[in-house]
Amino acid sequence: MDKNKEAINLMNEQKYEEAAALFSEIIEESPEDPVGFINFGNLLLHVNDYTRAQRFFEKAIELDEFAATAYYGLGNMYYEQSLYPKAQESFQKAIDLGLLEADVYYMLGMTFYKQEHYKLALPYLLRATELDSEDAEMLFQYGLTLAQSDHLKDARSVFENVLKLDEKHSDAHYNLGVIALYDEDLVGALSHFNTALEIQPEHTLAENAKNQVEALLNNTDL
Repeated sequence: MDKNKEAINLMNEQKYEEAAALFSEIIEESPEDPVGFINFGNLLLHVNDYTRAQRFFEKAIELDEFAATAYYGLGNMYYEQSLYPKAQESFQKAIDLGLLEADVYYMLGMTFYKQEHYKLALPYLLRATELDSEDAEMLFQYGLTLAQSDHLKDARSVFENVLKLDEKHSDAHYNLGVIALYDEDLVGALSHFNTALEIQPEHTLAENAKNQVEALLNNTDL
């Protein structure tokens, strides 16, 4: 097996020390190859060593200014530290350099979402779902952003598609319940809140919403 693949497998198995030793070997053997630095940077990111991770990603960019995955790594590093404008710049640079994968568009969209620039997030999250239509979490975040942008009809359709991918997605049920409230469909809303609580009994938002809807329904019955 290729050493990089072996080290990545070790990292995915959370054998971080073994992976680090192997990445060090790779860098020693090929000090001009940015891939080893990028992979080691990703490992450091996994263990929340942001300072060293940044150094490794920046070293990779020194070796190859067109190393798109190094910019993607930097974007993730900034995102994890809630430095969203810097993350945004790095993800955009990765895309500009040709890294046109769902994860990059998703993360770029999320940098806008975290800054409450919902309408700016929409095209990137939409593109992510187009590139990976089977990822329920990407689709959910797209639906959430549609809802935050007051596109409730479109959001409802997206949340329904989330449930086709993951019928136990409690947050999709909760948000469908909220949209049902906007449509003044108390019974439909209650059904979604109940389902969310069956899936996730500690879902506080669904519990609160359920109690409010039941109170409204009881008052209506009177």
